[in-house]
Amino acid sequence: MQIRFRTKSLQRQYENSSEAVKTYGKGVAKKYIQRINIIKTVRNLNELIQVRALRCHPLSGERKGQYAIKLTGFIRLIFTLEGDQLEIVCIEEVSKHYDD
Repeated sequence: MQIRFRTKSLQRQYENSSEAVKTYGKGVAKKYIQRINIIKTVRNLNELIQVRALRCHPLSGERKGQYAIKLTGFIRLIFTLEGDQLEIVCIEEVSKHYDD
């Protein structure tokens, strides 16, 4: 899958691990970069969902159309799918979720 970032900051944090560490701390930064690398290697959403450790799932309510992947504890990587074949992932944010 191709990766796009909603903000330049999210892209910098992926491309420069020290930026990610500064923003999220070492543990979350490592998982952030690792998870995006995993997303890049899969062919479609179903492959991503099958990686049980990621706990990839669709969101509901205001976030309908978005998906979450577990980084650490309650911290999630939020993304959307784009394109006719859903071949582009847009990284939306890293946020804390308490509904798990």
